[in-house]
Amino acid sequence: MVSADQATDGYAAVFFVDGSHVARQMRASEFGAFLDGYVGLSDLAETDVKAVLVELSGDLLVQSLVFFRIWFDEEGRADSNWNVPIEELAKRGAKGPDMGGGPIRLVCRSQCPEPRYAEELWDPDMTPGNNHFQAIRKAVDSNSLKFRKIEPQPAQEEDIPVLNSAPATSAESQEDADNAADRARLAQLIREQRLRIKTLQSVHRDSLSEIQREHRLELQTLRSEFSDLEQKYERQRLSNEQLKKRLSERNEQYLTMQEQIASGGEEKERDDANTDAELVLLREQLDRKHRELELRDERIAALEQENHELQHQEPAENSIMGQLRKQAVFLVAYHPGVGHITLPYDDIETYFTNPVAYAAERCGMNEPAYRQWLEHYENPVCQHEGKDGKTCGEPIMRISQPGEFRSGIDDRCEQHQS
Repeated sequence: MVSADQATDGYAAVFFVDGSHVARQMRASEFGAFLDGYVGLSDLAETDVKAVLVELSGDLLVQSLVFFRIWFDEEGRADSNWNVPIEELAKRGAKGPDMGGGPIRLVCRSQCPEPRYAEELWDPDMTPGNNHFQAIRKAVDSNSLKFRKIEPQPAQEEDIPVLNSAPATSAESQEDADNAADRARLAQLIREQRLRIKTLQSVHRDSLSEIQREHRLELQTLRSEFSDLEQKYERQRLSNEQLKKRLSERNEQYLTMQEQIASGGEEKERDDANTDAELVLLREQLDRKHRELELRDERIAALEQENHELQHQEPAENSIMGQLRKQAVFLVAYHPGVGHITLPYDDIETYFTNPVAYAAERCGMNEPAYRQWLEHYENPVCQHEGKDGKTCGEPIMRISQPGEFRSGIDDRCEQHQS
């Protein structure tokens, strides 16, 4: 939570970030009113907002930043269950970039002192031209919240007489000062690069997860469409069989009537007119049923062709699978014993069906053997079971290559190998 009281040695504000710029600013006390539910923001209704707690010194230099998320409901009120101690986290943040007053205290998703709150945070973008730190510094410099800048008081040097003051060795002092400054700049640069690497890795993980989620949804949709077509085809097939059965019954009736007419004798002569009329009617019905059967066959052939096209259709131009097909995006998977694998487009569905089996095949092994090696690789201990059913568990040397692993030998300690 954010306290409404202004710190005695500085100021606190909350910035709402939209894309790469600061969209809204408010003082910490005003943000506290939103958290208490006194007011709402209708333009943020049902929105997951990216926000930043900004703590400033009296001379309006950034001291600490906390990048956090907060949800606003359909009435534009802050989530009543949100309770992230951002002020406490700000005091415990690790060193971040220098924003004019020395390295700041930084808290974000990739750099959180309390892992349980990491999912409630987000990582800033440090890409040149799209840098959130630059946007925040620009907003602080504009001072639209009208914070009163307190100029630091210069330290008063006491005029204390010094006896036998030896002249400083200016060259050595200057060299030491330059070395110290270079080390400080290098350390700050290393911290910034490490932070950027962490944030890029987090963005990459989120992007890959989103691509995989969209791919799963596309596959699920295609499977659903294919299932609907199969059901439609089955219904048409059953209807066709029933039609054939009825047609066969009509043929039998027709043959029976012919037999009755042939054996009728005089009755046939009396009823020739009626019989001829019935024969014409039956022939018309038979012709109509033949035409219906042909139409059914044509519809079944069309459905089979549509089913074939769906199974072999090219991905849509702007779909995720289309982008993968054009190699605008590469999918790279990592598995122990194989390393990083660049997945060809045709192997993507096979890989997601069973990633372990795919990795085992790339190793030239079957899946059970690869899983035995993987269990040993992740937990290299003796797997021998005693008479009491307990595993030995003695640490052993890990076999790093799956092709060199021998089950029952390399997963046993020296005592149980013999």
